[in-house]
Amino acid sequence: MSVVIVGGHDRMVAQYKKICKNYKCKVKVFTQMRADLNKQIGCPDVLVLFTSTVSHKMVKTALDEVDGSQTDIFRSHSSSKNALVEILECCCR
Repeated sequence: MSVVIVGGHDRMVAQYKKICKNYKCKVKVFTQMRADLNKQIGCPDVLVLFTSTVSHKMVKTALDEVDGSQTDIFRSHSSSKNALVEILECCCR
């Protein structure tokens, strides 16, 4: 299963990746807006949006990229480890 995380804190990237690895998921994490974000997202199985730490433009870019695909979208106002674990528990088990 592939997961794309948009938002979150820079210092948490390694922990996000470790949590996803424990659930046997491939993960890409984008905490900052990149010029080629729309080309980097691809077609993941799950898109996680940490809404408290992400710009509206970044959310719009991510949603436009996965629009019409078979991607499950989860929004969380919290960008904590527990929030990510709850989302992965919901979609991976």
